[in-house]
Amino acid sequence: MAAAGGGYVEMLKTRHAARLLAGTLVGRLPNATAALAIVLFVRAEGGSFTLAGALSAVYGVANAVGQPLLGRAVDLYGQPRVIFPSAVLTALGMGLFTVVGLDPLPLSYGAMILAGLFAPPLEGGLRALWPSVLKNEDDLHAAYSLDAIAQELIYVVGPLIVTRIVALWSEAAALNVLHLLGVIGALAVVSSPPSRRWRSAPREAHWLGALRSRGLLVLLGTFFFIGSALGSIAVASVAYGDDRGGGNVASYLLSALGVGALIGGSVYGARQWGGSPEQRLRVLVCGLALLYVPLLLVPGVVAMTTLAVVAGLFLAPCLACAFVVVDRHAPSGTVTEAFSWLVTSFGVGAAIGTAFVGPAVEYGGATAGFVVAVGGGIAAALVLLLARRSLQAPAAASTVVARSENDRNGAVEPGFSTEHQA
Repeated sequence: MAAAGGGYVEMLKTRHAARLLAGTLVGRLPNATAALAIVLFVRAEGGSFTLAGALSAVYGVANAVGQPLLGRAVDLYGQPRVIFPSAVLTALGMGLFTVVGLDPLPLSYGAMILAGLFAPPLEGGLRALWPSVLKNEDDLHAAYSLDAIAQELIYVVGPLIVTRIVALWSEAAALNVLHLLGVIGALAVVSSPPSRRWRSAPREAHWLGALRSRGLLVLLGTFFFIGSALGSIAVASVAYGDDRGGGNVASYLLSALGVGALIGGSVYGARQWGGSPEQRLRVLVCGLALLYVPLLLVPGVVAMTTLAVVAGLFLAPCLACAFVVVDRHAPSGTVTEAFSWLVTSFGVGAAIGTAFVGPAVEYGGATAGFVVAVGGGIAAALVLLLARRSLQAPAAASTVVARSENDRNGAVEPGFSTEHQA
């Protein structure tokens, strides 16, 4: 193992890198906080938890459908033509929801579909941009790791922002302010020179798009089960908290899981690791599944919180490594779509895991809920191990394309591609 070239600080010193990362994080705030903000608004309007959950689910399903479709549009038409208009449309959809409220209800559902369907594919867009912005493979490794860490951080900070805006103004203001920030973040990204210059590689016309890659399908199956494990842990943590007197116990466990992910991602990104990313991902996912197992012990709160920290250690490294693998296996011209499919697979898995663990908790309490989570982790590892022949290192994989001297100085010619044929 060798120290990563310059680490996070050097990576962020690269021209445009900090702006792209910050803009993407701000632009993703609406999506990261939607579930909580929608529930708070519906409850403030006098709606039931059932209605709040239904509206939030409609938003989530629409988002899962929209991400790969918008990702494909980015690959075809470029980032500014898709990302900024979609950010405006999703803000208008949520604004309509706050104006309409819960009456008439069909219009409320329509607003949720509009807001979810057009949530901009900023995650996939950023990961498609990194290779054209960064100077070497070590910096790219650090960028993907920092991206994974930031993803965990935004889900920790986002709810705090929501509750602060609600305390200062109202639930409707929280939805509207966050979506206004989302538009500002998207504008910061698409107005940057790398985003304006970025062009997808030539693509073969195929209705399956990125899904024709067997390696990508293996990744999607893997992260579907990782998502289901995390969704299960969220519900099982609530059941565990109820058994231990309620209060903030569940939030302690989920925050501890995020702290573990931050620690693991920081350590992973600070080193350059040997072996192919595909081989490394198998090891990381197996480690993730293994560290979920001690949760079955369900000890006292302090010990359980410690186990949650440990259980989160491999999550951010798995995500960071997966970003590299997606880039290597996405068919030419489909990289943004491929990253968007990963987001969708993870989110759908989390939603299904949340739904599936409910009956288990009703039947066997928190322990049964954690059994479902462990099962999801084991299933993710088995997908990678059993389908390893479909997820081998590409013959000519190169994470960073050789650049001209102009490119090293930040001048990417129109038509320059950051993608690689799988």
